[in-house]
Amino acid sequence: MNNKLYGNLIFELSKEGRRGYSLPQHQCEKYKIPQTLCREKDAELPECDELTVVRHYTNHSANNFGVNNGFYPLGSCTMKYNPCIDEEMAAQPAFRDLHPLQPATTVAGAKEVCHDLEQLLCKLTGMDAFTLKPYAGAHGELTGLMVMRGYHESRHDDKRTKVLIPDSAHGTNPASAAVCGLEVLEVKSLVDGTIDVEDLKAIIKEQREEIAGMMMTNPNTLGLFEKSIPEIAKLVHDCGGLMYYDGANLNPMLGACRPGDMGFDVMHVNVHKTFSTPHGGGGPGAGPVGVKAGLEAFFPAVSPYEGNFAVLLRTYAYILSLGKEHIKEVGPLATLNANYIKERLKDLYLLPIEGLCKHEFVFDGLADKSTGVTTMDVAKRLLDYGYHAPTIYFPLLFHESLMIEPTENESKETIDSFIEVMRKIAQEAKEQPEELKAAPHRTPIGRVDDVQAAKHPVVTYQQMLHDNN
Repeated sequence: MNNKLYGNLIFELSKEGRRGYSLPQHQCEKYKIPQTLCREKDAELPECDELTVVRHYTNHSANNFGVNNGFYPLGSCTMKYNPCIDEEMAAQPAFRDLHPLQPATTVAGAKEVCHDLEQLLCKLTGMDAFTLKPYAGAHGELTGLMVMRGYHESRHDDKRTKVLIPDSAHGTNPASAAVCGLEVLEVKSLVDGTIDVEDLKAIIKEQREEIAGMMMTNPNTLGLFEKSIPEIAKLVHDCGGLMYYDGANLNPMLGACRPGDMGFDVMHVNVHKTFSTPHGGGGPGAGPVGVKAGLEAFFPAVSPYEGNFAVLLRTYAYILSLGKEHIKEVGPLATLNANYIKERLKDLYLLPIEGLCKHEFVFDGLADKSTGVTTMDVAKRLLDYGYHAPTIYFPLLFHESLMIEPTENESKETIDSFIEVMRKIAQEAKEQPEELKAAPHRTPIGRVDDVQAAKHPVVTYQQMLHDNN
């Protein structure tokens, strides 16, 4: 690749007078644009011929990394393969070309899809009713918490304004609670990574009359199944609260158990994680919310439409294509893949919590800390070998967290290749640590100053700055 042509910004390829189009003379009457709408000077747009533009963006697109072109073991996010059949269904003109303001009589097919999907989600989760309106997981969390709050207000139990959240929870949990006007009561974890039931009991004893409910993710953020859920659910229910299930980690539960059977009253499902539509780049997503019987009366009006319909279509196609026979294999296979990687690498990477994990697990960096090689270095080096890095420095329970989630789709050959590279990086850390600390070496851009980029991002092209350089 010629970096002179394709490694720069499109502005830097601009040559005055170049054109990439030829339009015929317009046939409209002359119209003078009001002065208040006119620019004081011409917009600083790049001037390039069509071939340069096409090559520029085509070559840049090759730098995108996704599930379709490589292994993407991003912990907590379930970046699973998006089957082509799901894309084909979502692209059907009868669905694709719908407008949300069409008369209801013209969208009977779309309404039937939504109704069927709600019923399928009920069967898969053990809930009794679903709303598809939330646009994302965090939006679903907020919706579910509004259901919880509406339930208590309907009983004139206005003092219940506090929600229990484990210290290992996703950051969206306390954020959603705050937006909903609820106060967070943090519940500690045990050394084995699961909820400290004794700490929970002490909090409930002290705040009994003010607890609205408890939010839990299961398996939790460490990929561990919370075995004390029946006891936890009884404690919360006995004090008058509701149990909320964060569906971010639902993937390993498919075919194994259902949140609605475990004592949860409200939940959201990140269908863009568990049921197709990988969500890299910030979207799109959808976060349907399910409730046990009686709570559907408190569904809030969070949207006038049925969420992101194209995402819901992919979800529907995914569930139907697997069917009730094969969807049962999702959870067990995701669990098998994660445990296989964990066991093959735990001699070289520090495993802070032993035992069976579910769909994901967390290393606390390299086992040998004497090299000075950090989790960041390992992640950057993985890019040189063609792998997207796992989630790093989350959860916050460990200093050098390296969170790996392979999903059920990956073959043993792919997983073995990843394991081989991870072992090679551990060896490199001992023999040539400086090379890791300077990685990546084979990407279009080397290691950037993350702090500088976060605090002082340059988000616009500055022509004068370029000219001066």
